[in-house]
Amino acid sequence: MKALEGIRVLDLATLFAGPMAAMMLGDFGAEVIKVEHPAKPDSSRGHGPGGLWWKMLGRNKRTITIDLSVPEGQDLLLTLARDADVIIENFRPGTLERWNLSYDRLREANPRLVLARVTGFGQFGPYARRPGFGTLAEAMSGFAAMTGEPDGPPTLPPFGLADGICALATAYAVMTALHARESGGSGQVVDMSIIEPILTVLGAQPTIYDRLGIVPPRTGNRSVNNAPRNTYRCADGSWVAVSTSAQNIAERVMRLVGRPEYITEPWFATGAGRAEHAAELDEAVAAWVGARTREEVLAAFEEAQAAVAPVYDVRDVLADPQIAALDAVTTVEDPELGPLRMQNVMFRLSDTPGEIRWTGRAHGADTIGVLTEAGLSPAEIEALRDRGVV
Repeated sequence: MKALEGIRVLDLATLFAGPMAAMMLGDFGAEVIKVEHPAKPDSSRGHGPGGLWWKMLGRNKRTITIDLSVPEGQDLLLTLARDADVIIENFRPGTLERWNLSYDRLREANPRLVLARVTGFGQFGPYARRPGFGTLAEAMSGFAAMTGEPDGPPTLPPFGLADGICALATAYAVMTALHARESGGSGQVVDMSIIEPILTVLGAQPTIYDRLGIVPPRTGNRSVNNAPRNTYRCADGSWVAVSTSAQNIAERVMRLVGRPEYITEPWFATGAGRAEHAAELDEAVAAWVGARTREEVLAAFEEAQAAVAPVYDVRDVLADPQIAALDAVTTVEDPELGPLRMQNVMFRLSDTPGEIRWTGRAHGADTIGVLTEAGLSPAEIEALRDRGVV
């Protein structure tokens, strides 16, 4: 028994938040059916080096093709919706309505259906019809403005940060809506914008500005809340990251690096006070770290019970014994490429664990199977294929 066994999800979405949310549901047993255009495969199939993004993003999904822009394709989706629990889509607001697939019509087919609509800015408001991507959310949420060096430009992440956060939020929203349905309610619409989840995880900035008028500055790797907090270069050219969010950890670090006199300073007693003296604290830690190899630094910090971590690239991640112990990066057999390493499911459940049952499948691999299960005959499926509907 899987945690989400019996939940059927139709994934109509493209890069990245919607499909990743569907992937997360599939990881724990939901039946996810990926719907793609017959002539225009999902863009993640060609995304990144070797198109390998699809192998992860499409895992645990059955793949079918339907042209939703034509009436026959719309009728097919309504047929599938009757037995579905969730539809995830990320078209611009108004697109489903233009295709005669509004929630009212979908709900006529299935009153218990949850429709998750993932867009850049939500379903209403002055920006609702703008194209929406994670980069825009990272810029407009305040993230980029506070990221980077003090004298440098605003900095964007080199990966889909806002999309990933939105995917987590969408999976959470879908499960919330399903629970409400099972508690005596019916299906409903999830209106998810990419900008809101990242705005939430940035913390209390709006409240702080509202009450105190403070705008977060760019501080590089430093924090306005505590110090020392930075990355430091070791004697062998590698790097470590140090955090002192807790007062006792800050004290241990300063004793370790041979500067215990700082601990008795009045300003050292609070994180904010230490942050005001970040330059001198950084200088002390950097000098100590810079005289030792990373192995020596990590061993000394561990013995002192102070918080430190090596700065990894992907090669280090794959070689790390803790990552291996958790099986956080696992190996999955792919019929085309053989053994593939990819991130495992994100957490472990003791009784109903998730798993990667298969990697991203070929375009339309399950069209015949899914439509046959929906009651279509081989002749009907072949006729639809001849007309380019599937």
